[in-house]
Amino acid sequence: MITTLLQVALGGAIGASARYLTSVATMRFIGPGFPWGTLAVNVIGSFLMGVLVVALAHKDGGTRFAPFLMTGLLGGFTTFSAFSLDALVIYERGEFALAAFYVAASVLLSIGAIVLAMYLTRGAYA
Repeated sequence: MITTLLQVALGGAIGASARYLTSVATMRFIGPGFPWGTLAVNVIGSFLMGVLVVALAHKDGGTRFAPFLMTGLLGGFTTFSAFSLDALVIYERGEFALAAFYVAASVLLSIGAIVLAMYLTRGAYA
């Protein structure tokens, strides 16, 4: 348990640092106005999650690297990768309506939550 937690923590630190560096580099090269850095880490993270899911499933003992790579590194880099995997797993089970609901609910509720939080927090500082 402790070893797994340390793997997740180390991976998360590396992933979060990589996300920050990607955002800074994207801002410098492309400029402000659109969250290109966030889009980049979400797409790259989702792609890497797909690679890791398949690669680790085909490697003996591959699951021992999952906490570091998937939960830690990619979780720190972007949680969008975990969301993408969850949606795909539901879809691949043949539960198309549930997958669509999960995607819509995740996006709409998350945006709603941030709007509500910002509204309430701004009110507290007014």
